[in-house]
Amino acid sequence: QVQLVESGGGLVQAGGSLRLSCAASGNIRIRNMGWFRQAPGKQRELVAEINSGGSTNYADSVKGRFAVSRDNANNTLYLQMNGLTPEDTAVYYCAASPFPIAHPVGRSWGQGTQVIVSS
Repeated sequence: QVQLVESGGGLVQAGGSLRLSCAASGNIRIRNMGWFRQAPGKQRELVAEINSGGSTNYADSVKGRFAVSRDNANNTLYLQMNGLTPEDTAVYYCAASPFPIAHPVGRSWGQGTQVIVSS
């Protein structure tokens, strides 16, 4: 497993942007990566994923607003979030896995970074 540390969260007004980063302790080149979020009282949900080949997939709620990318040379995952709304308020978690990221087995998790979007 790899150790993951997220950063970049904070308080932003509706319509604003944030860029989250996830630094990994190990080589992420062969791992599938993803960003999840968990709002108060809700289940953790997958919002964006990028596999080891660079293919991406997004939840319908963030399509066209969020962009996931990876820098394998620096073992870092990113999530660019634009057009933020109060509904995006959540703790955002980075995850890595040797399996498809939507599969619960084998995931490594970061500690999470809080995103708060004010109206």
